[in-house]
Amino acid sequence: MPMEATILHEPADPDGLVVASLAGELDLDRADDVRDALATIAADPACRYLRIDVAGLDFIDSYGLGALVSARNTAAAHGVSFTLAKPSPPVQKAIEVTGLGHVFGL
Repeated sequence: MPMEATILHEPADPDGLVVASLAGELDLDRADDVRDALATIAADPACRYLRIDVAGLDFIDSYGLGALVSARNTAAAHGVSFTLAKPSPPVQKAIEVTGLGHVFGL
């Protein structure tokens, strides 16, 4: 049985950095929820930098990548820098295949 993507984050530090962690599988079933959660975090006035730790993602599909791109665009609209950190092998491969590394600061 697939593990749905979960997202955890701490409040912004004094510099405005929020680190969120994704784990499980980010696919069609969870993409909208993850996108919306990241957009909500980015909309917080205390957030200036949003770093997404994706080391715990076991799987990502095109919907999951689309959710991350959308969240990145929403963050940019709020003046928030959005980056991915520690991509797991499946995430790294998906980013390389799609050429999205520059979008996510990788």
